[in-house]
Amino acid sequence: MLKLAGLIPIEIKVHHLPDTQWYHGPIQGIIMSASLSVRKGVSQHPDARIAAGELFAALNQPDIKLAMFYCSPDYDLSALADAMRQQFGNIPLIGCTTAGEITPNGYLSGSLTGFSLASSELDVATDVIPLDKLDSTATGVVVSNLLNVLGDRDGLPASATDTFAYLLLDGLAMQEELVVSVIHHHLHGIELIGGSAADKTNFKATYVYYNGTFQQNIAVLSLIRSNLPFKVFRTQHFVKSDQRMVVTKADPAKRRVYEINGQPAAREYARLIGMGTSTLTPLVFSTYPVVVRVGGQYFVRSIGFVAEDESLQFFCAIDEGLVLTLAKGVDMVVNLNEAFDEVRNEIGTPQLVLGCDCILRRLEVEREGLTEQIGQIFMDNNVIGFATYGEQFNAMHVNQTFTGVAIGTR
Repeated sequence: MLKLAGLIPIEIKVHHLPDTQWYHGPIQGIIMSASLSVRKGVSQHPDARIAAGELFAALNQPDIKLAMFYCSPDYDLSALADAMRQQFGNIPLIGCTTAGEITPNGYLSGSLTGFSLASSELDVATDVIPLDKLDSTATGVVVSNLLNVLGDRDGLPASATDTFAYLLLDGLAMQEELVVSVIHHHLHGIELIGGSAADKTNFKATYVYYNGTFQQNIAVLSLIRSNLPFKVFRTQHFVKSDQRMVVTKADPAKRRVYEINGQPAAREYARLIGMGTSTLTPLVFSTYPVVVRVGGQYFVRSIGFVAEDESLQFFCAIDEGLVLTLAKGVDMVVNLNEAFDEVRNEIGTPQLVLGCDCILRRLEVEREGLTEQIGQIFMDNNVIGFATYGEQFNAMHVNQTFTGVAIGTR
C-alpha cells in the first residue's frame, strides 16, 4: 500500500492591519517523499511586490525543477512580473491570470498561489507556442523538441507510463481546439491536461507568464517526467438527458451557433428547457449546459451568452451537424469526492494535484454556498490550481469540468 511520507506541519503567518479588511502572509506547506519535495504557498497581500516575496518565501527550496503560480488579474501585472523575476531569478517559473485560485487554504479570490517541485528524479521541459498566427507544423516541432530535451531514461524515451503534459494558454485567443489537437497528436500517447487563463469574469484580457513576462496570445507547454505514480483525470457533475438537438447553422471559428433544429438558436434552446429567450442568463446556461458524445464519453459544451441576432456564443467550437444533448446536474460535492476517491485508490494520497476548474463551476459553487465544502476537498487532496475559461483533457477542449493530474508517492 502506498503511504504519504512525512508531512511537515504547515506554517501560517497572518498579519492584520486594523484599517483594512484583508489578511495576508505566506501560507507554506512542505511535503517530502524519498524522491520529490513539494512546496505550496499563497499570499493574499494586495501589493504585487510583497505578495511575490511572500510566495517565494513559501516555495523556495534547493534544486527547483519547476515552479508554477496562479494570480488574480487585480494585481499590477507589470509590478508582479518584475517582482517575480527578482525573487525567482533563474528558477523555471510559469503562471497565468485566473478567475479564482485554488490554494493551500482552499478557494480564494484576489490571491497569488503556487507550488514548486524539486527532485533528482524529476525531468521537466517547457516551451512557448505562439497563438496569434498558430502554425500547426511549428507547434508539432515544439512538442517533438520537448520530447528530445527529456531524452531517454534507462534507455527508453518519455512515454505515458512516466510522463504527463501540462498546458497553460491565453483563454481569449480562442485557439484551444486546434492547439490541443496538434499537441496531442505529437505526444504519442502521453496524456495532457491544462487550463485557459482567465480574468475573473471580465473577458477582456488574459495572460500567461513565461520567460519573466506576462504575455497574450501564447500557450506554454510543460512535459514532466517522474518515476512517481501519477493519474490524469477529469470529472463533471452533469449527465445526459433524453433531449437532443441538431446544430443546423454555425461558425466554429467564432464559436457561434446561429440555428438549432432549423430555428434561431437562442429561441430553440429556450423552448427545449421550458423558458423564454429573455430569461437566458449565464446562471441558466450553467444550470442547463449541453454535452457532446466523443469516443463513447460525454463532454460539456457551455454557452456564454445570447447575441442580438438570437445566436448563442459558446465557450467551445461547435460544428454544423453536431448533435447536442441537454445535460442535467448531479451533486457536485458527491461527484468531486468520488473522483478523488478513485485517485486515492489508484495512487494513494496525492502529494500534489495540478487542478484546472471551470469558472462556471466556481460560479455554481458560490451560488450554492459550497465554497467551504469544495475548498476543503481540494485542501484534503493537496490541490493547487485555478478557475479557468476552459479546460484541456488530452485532445479535447471542454467546459464546466475539473481536470487534474495527481502525483502520488512511491
